[in-house]
Amino acid sequence: MIEILKTQDDKSLKHLTLNDAESGSWFNLVNPTYEEIQKVSIILDLDETFLRNSLDADELSRTEFEDGNLLVITNVPIVDDEKNFDTLPLGIIFTHEGVITVCSRENKIISSFNSDTSKFFDTRDKTQFMLNILFRTAKYYLRYLKIINKQTEEIEDSLRKTTNNKALFKLIEAQKSLVYFTTALKDNRIVLEKILKSVNSLSSNGLLRFDEDDIDMLEDVIIETKQAEEMVEMHRTILESMMDGFASIINNNVNQVMKFLAAVTIILSIPTMLASFWGMNVELPFSNSAYGFSYVIFVSIICTVGAAVFFGKKGMF
Repeated sequence: MIEILKTQDDKSLKHLTLNDAESGSWFNLVNPTYEEIQKVSIILDLDETFLRNSLDADELSRTEFEDGNLLVITNVPIVDDEKNFDTLPLGIIFTHEGVITVCSRENKIISSFNSDTSKFFDTRDKTQFMLNILFRTAKYYLRYLKIINKQTEEIEDSLRKTTNNKALFKLIEAQKSLVYFTTALKDNRIVLEKILKSVNSLSSNGLLRFDEDDIDMLEDVIIETKQAEEMVEMHRTILESMMDGFASIINNNVNQVMKFLAAVTIILSIPTMLASFWGMNVELPFSNSAYGFSYVIFVSIICTVGAAVFFGKKGMF
C-alpha cells in the first residue's frame, strides 16, 4: 500500500497520487509490493535497496547515508490481536524531495499521523517530522510496557490460585516481549546518539536542518528512550525473578505430592501385608479362634493408624 500526504498551509493533509507528488510530501509504504517499490524508486530516483531494507523483520536499527539520501531504521513496538508484543523495523528515508516511511505491516505509530492529528506535525519539515516519529516510538514502548505489567499482575494473581500451563505460557510470552523491547530500545538509543553526533554534517548537506529546538527535542527523545530502556530492563529482571520463584513453588508442590503419595502407599501396604501373612496355608495365631478374623482386622487397623500418626508427625501429610 502506498499513501502520499502533504501538509498544507492550513495544517490539513492533502492526499496525492504518485504522478502528482510534490516536494515536501510524505510517502507512506506499508507492506509494499514489488511494483510499488519500483514506482517509488523511479519517481524519487532512489535505490530500491533503501526501500527493501526495512521490510526485513530481522533488520537492526541503524543509519545509512548514500547518494545524498539518508536511511534511518528504528524498531517500533507492535501488538497483535492476542495481546502479544513484538518489535518491527521501520525505515525513515530522507531525500531532498520528501520523507518516505517503510514498514512491513500497519503499526500504531505511523497510523497516529493522520488527518485528525495533522496540526501536530508538518511533512514539509523533515527534521521535526522525524523527531515526532522517534518521540512517539519511545512513548509507545512505555505505553505497551504498562499493558505488559498489567497482564503480568493478572497472571501472577492467577498463578497464586492455581498453577496451570496456560498462565505459565502467558508469562513466558511476556518475558519474551520484554527481551525484544530491551534489544530494540538499546539499538534505537545508539541510533539516536549517532544522529545527535551527526547534527552538523546532516545540516551542512541540507538534507536535514537542526536548530536549537530540534536539538533539544532530539535530546528529549534520547532521554525518553533511555527511560524506557531502563524500565523495560527493570521489569524484565522482576519477571525473571518471578519465573524463578514460581518454578521453585512448582517444584516444592511436586515434592509435597510425592511425599504424600509415598506415605499413603506405605500405610496402605500394612493391611495388605498382614492379610498376606494370614492367607498362608500354615499354622498361624488365631487360626483356631472363632474371632480370628476380627483380631486380624483389629491389628491391621492399629498398625495402620499408628503408621498414619507417625507420618503425620513427620510432616508427610
